[in-house]
Amino acid sequence: MALTGIQIMKMLPKKNCGECNVPTCLAFAMKVAAGQADIGDCPYVSDEVKEKVGEASAPPIRTVKLGSGDHVFQVGGETCLYRHEKRFEHPTGIAVRIATDMDDADIAGRLERFRTLRYDRVGVLLKADLVAVQDAGGDEAAFTALVERVRSECPDAALVLMSDSPAVLAAGAKACGDHVPLLYAATPENADQMLETAKAAGCPLAVRGATIGETAALAERLAAEVKDLVLDTGARTLRAAFEDQVAARRSAIRTKYRPLGFPTITFPCEMTDDPEVEAMVASVLVAKYAGIVVLSDLQGDTLFPLLLERLNLFTDPQRPMVVQEDVYPINGPDENSPVLVTCNFSLTYFIVSGEVEGSKVPSWLLIKDTEGLSVLTAWAAGKFSADLIAGFVKKSAIADKVKHRNLIIPGYLASIKGELEEELPDWNIQIGPREASHLPAFLREWQPN
Repeated sequence: MALTGIQIMKMLPKKNCGECNVPTCLAFAMKVAAGQADIGDCPYVSDEVKEKVGEASAPPIRTVKLGSGDHVFQVGGETCLYRHEKRFEHPTGIAVRIATDMDDADIAGRLERFRTLRYDRVGVLLKADLVAVQDAGGDEAAFTALVERVRSECPDAALVLMSDSPAVLAAGAKACGDHVPLLYAATPENADQMLETAKAAGCPLAVRGATIGETAALAERLAAEVKDLVLDTGARTLRAAFEDQVAARRSAIRTKYRPLGFPTITFPCEMTDDPEVEAMVASVLVAKYAGIVVLSDLQGDTLFPLLLERLNLFTDPQRPMVVQEDVYPINGPDENSPVLVTCNFSLTYFIVSGEVEGSKVPSWLLIKDTEGLSVLTAWAAGKFSADLIAGFVKKSAIADKVKHRNLIIPGYLASIKGELEEELPDWNIQIGPREASHLPAFLREWQPN
């Protein structure tokens, strides 16, 4: 059962030192209880308290981390069945599978597509996350060489190491160094050996049963010694996989059934030989509720829709999508280029920046933080007022980048022109068009006053 802020407060040293970046111990305890801070952020709390609070405040589905350094992939940590209840925490990992019995061209192609099929959308990099390396014949040397190749060519990829041999997995984990892989998989037949391998390597362990019940029983047995588990219910048809994913999530969230309180891994690549059908299967499992989906290959026409689906599902529905407050140069502006200002609602940014870019006119685009609200909504909420825009213009140092003093504001903000001129007496405020589609013509005719 989760602890309250007061209960957590009683276990803190009550120094009010602020070293946790929160002014008081009470405020820190409240943040920990709300899941907004980690108990380990307090430098003076004991290990016993960390463990007690950590266990009590752990999400129904355990968070499992793979990778290392700046390239850490997290799966699990989910707390709800439906995203509108709160939000989904960690986006489903998309993996591509390679195997030791593939020819070099096939492996090279898959790794090349892993590196290159990447898309920047709404300020977020969309890409595949993992490479699943499969041992096809028990050849320890071949498997280790393939793992090393992946680490060399795709250093940001999290790894799933797949073999029936504990010795082969141990060698592969050793080849990963400090880059933590997922070891796949413990079954009822090899569970004891896989358990020892995972413990020795310090790696998360996948658990595979023939059914969801067998998987849960095996997970319950192994969880006493390995905390980080990932579940494969053994389903290899869309219907069975869908039913298992829903049953596992409901059991973990609603009844707190611990044996199913772990993220899952699914294999659309083993459910069909048709790439398009495989992508459709993956799309269902991304929505309900796979932690990792393993694909046979990556192709832009199927990967991009999956990435967009995932982006939409795992975007916090209670928080607008935003871009960072900054000065954005478009088309290589210089000291004589026009200066425009607008809000940081991502849709506004991409529409406006796209029209400015399409105009071919070198321009400076100032993006003001309006907490993700659109122009009129932000103005009505007092987050895009004349004094705030003026403060941002001064802070941005745009005056050092241009010789003129002309600022173009959205046409819908025409009413604040006078106030803004009072706040920025050295600047001439120009009213731009109301619709972004009219920006190209406006900018081509623009002249500084």
